[in-house]
Amino acid sequence: MKTSEQPTWQPISALPLIGSIIDEGLQNAEDHLQTLEEARPKPYVLDDYTVERVLKVFGADADDTSLFEEQLARWKKEPLTPAQAEEVTRLTAQLAKHRTVVASILSLAEQLKKGTIDSILRKDDLELGIEVLSGKLGKLDPE
Repeated sequence: MKTSEQPTWQPISALPLIGSIIDEGLQNAEDHLQTLEEARPKPYVLDDYTVERVLKVFGADADDTSLFEEQLARWKKEPLTPAQAEEVTRLTAQLAKHRTVVASILSLAEQLKKGTIDSILRKDDLELGIEVLSGKLGKLDPE
């Protein structure tokens, strides 16, 4: 969102919609993290474009999380039914988990970026040969 744009805060009647967006966003992030974890031992199966796209999409996702947190904080200040209060509390926990998963995605994508097929193809023959012989080709540095 551009800094000049103001979000349109939703009434509590939008709680089911916001809840489904948050739940689906968390599930999507968890699925992406699992996929990236599967690529960890073989980052060369990814190309630069794919990793950069992950960084862009989930970087924006991290920004959007702040908007949802603010929406929930605004609702907490309103008089809520017990069911609404319980759902707002649940969604707040979901957003905290979402933030953690997205941070993991961004961190792992930064690591994977170092071993993409494109990064391997950019190496000169000598550097590539040394990595092959030393067993380091396609391996990520432990961090």
